[in-house]
Amino acid sequence: MIAGSIFLVTMLTILPYFFKTIEERKGIQVSDWLLNQIPAHDMSTAIFTIIWGMAALAFYRAISKPSMYVTYVWTYAFIVLIRMITITCVQLDPPVGLIQLTDPLTGIFYGHASITKDLFFSGHTATLFLIFLTLEKRWDKIIGILAVITVAFLLLVQHVHYSFDVIMAPVAVYPIYRLVVSLLSPNTAKTPVLAEE
Repeated sequence: MIAGSIFLVTMLTILPYFFKTIEERKGIQVSDWLLNQIPAHDMSTAIFTIIWGMAALAFYRAISKPSMYVTYVWTYAFIVLIRMITITCVQLDPPVGLIQLTDPLTGIFYGHASITKDLFFSGHTATLFLIFLTLEKRWDKIIGILAVITVAFLLLVQHVHYSFDVIMAPVAVYPIYRLVVSLLSPNTAKTPVLAEE
């Protein structure tokens, strides 16, 4: 738990400098057919209400089962690392019609700067999908997947990401999660059975 927390804090400390670098580079703007069909609207309040609500639920569950936190913190740290690599390799400019997301809490890690080029893959979708994977109770899982789908759609409504950024987030997160689970509990790395309420 301590090592994972230190690792994550280290990664988050690096982020403002990383984001400053990527904002200064030139990327390509992609023509996204799906995104072009959706009028842009500011959905920041709804997006972050869902994200922080799910984070609160995950924290509440982790109080009674600290192993959930250990799995989450290590997986999330590796997700941050992998995102830094993919964002570096896939140089994109933001979609047409982008409306800047506003969140005073995560703004700390962005250096309160206007960050628009942290695109591939979606960090908000990835965060929620990881929470969904980490939760164990059946109804928590149901709420979790609904939150993932809703926020993914709202990110497109706000034109914060291209559609493939959002689609690829769960694809990228799942193997990272499975790897971390196998490393933390090599004898219990099978797909978990949903717990009943």
